[in-house]
Amino acid sequence: MATTLFDKVWDRHVITGKAGEPQLLYVDLHLIHEVTSPQPFDGLRESGRQLRRPDRTFATIDHNVPTAPQPVTTIADVKDQIARRQIETLQKNCRDFGVHLADIGDADQGIVHVIGPHLGLTQPGRLIVCGDSHTSTHGALGALAFGIGTSEIEHVFTTQTIWQVKPKNLGVHLTGHLAPGVFAKDIVMALIAKYGTNFAEGYALEFYGPTIADLSIESRLTLTNMIIEGGAKMAMIQPDQTTFDYLRGRRYAPKDYEQAVADWQQLKTDSPAAFDRIIELDVSNLAPYVSWGTNPAMALPCDATLPAIADQNLARAYQYMDLQPGQAITTIPINWLFIGSCTNGRLSDLQEAAKILAGHHLAPGVQAWVVPGSRAVQRAAERLGLDQIFKAAGCEWRDPGCSACLAMNPDKVPAGKHCASTTNRNFEGRQGPGARTHLASPAMVAAAGIYGHFVDVRQFYEQE
Repeated sequence: MATTLFDKVWDRHVITGKAGEPQLLYVDLHLIHEVTSPQPFDGLRESGRQLRRPDRTFATIDHNVPTAPQPVTTIADVKDQIARRQIETLQKNCRDFGVHLADIGDADQGIVHVIGPHLGLTQPGRLIVCGDSHTSTHGALGALAFGIGTSEIEHVFTTQTIWQVKPKNLGVHLTGHLAPGVFAKDIVMALIAKYGTNFAEGYALEFYGPTIADLSIESRLTLTNMIIEGGAKMAMIQPDQTTFDYLRGRRYAPKDYEQAVADWQQLKTDSPAAFDRIIELDVSNLAPYVSWGTNPAMALPCDATLPAIADQNLARAYQYMDLQPGQAITTIPINWLFIGSCTNGRLSDLQEAAKILAGHHLAPGVQAWVVPGSRAVQRAAERLGLDQIFKAAGCEWRDPGCSACLAMNPDKVPAGKHCASTTNRNFEGRQGPGARTHLASPAMVAAAGIYGHFVDVRQFYEQE
């Protein structure tokens, strides 16, 4: 019987349990951060238990750390008392339970879903969990990764296992080549715009097809990250030579690398017939996408006009976003930029944005924050001079962290501002109370900053 990549990795981790019922799975890697870990650690203390596998637990500080304007290198640089308390709590918990922590100022510190792949912690065939919904990001390298809740975190702390009911298989078959100026972000936004925010609910999703072979690992990470907004809990991509080349030599990569690769090569879907459902998308004529409303499905090609009001949800979105039906996407005013996040805060994302901004300056009244996804990305960008390009264009170059992606820290977009953002969610107040978020690729966001409104970024690539 044909099986999928997901089936193979799932089956490797089943300890007990019948098909169709909750099964107990072994966890290879538990990633934690300062927001969702305090209560589970308190649970360990209260019950007198120890952490089962500190060596398979890795912590970082990302959600609450401020990113500017001054460098953030020690806890003393964190002025917000709530953020500071959460960070200090994680620092103490990691000391008490023997967990490796990428602390503030540490060379490894950054957004959990950025540092995992970069350090080689994320590997094909691993089962990875984290108290964060975008944990599916790690599936870009052939891992089975998903977010878990607070009580589940404590269960993993105690047993290094997790109970789960196996979902069905959804294949997303991508064909065609992306045009210059169109990116992985546009693929995932197009899928969610077409099929909605719950089309993948109840499924483990696999991206496959000729388009995937053309994509870098960082582009694949964008796909598996944001498809969560389509309802998937888990998303995967078959490991291939691009995967093996990416992981080779990374700090936590297997010591016997060739043996590991030989095993990883077995991780593949036998046949599309193994999927319970398949969605097809030809990306050849895909345009850059922009979100206009208050969920990721409210998005359109950049040359489109806004839809008529068909229900109360659309009416509320128009009121919150201060937009009108029939308005062209290119007339949406932009007075704030955010370039960063676990979706698009990697080095290649910053390079694309810098390519657009080089030799230009932000339009009058536009403020921009550029937040690298990790300390390593920040240093690599600075070695390439990207920080100088951003500064010359009028952007703030900041320290790494989640920052204004979710406004769980001092970094918030002011109320009423229209923010072109490389993040994954555009809910009401997501980037700050009253903030209006428009999701787009790093290149589209950068171009919007130059003009003060959205433009078709493909024009920049035609000039090359």
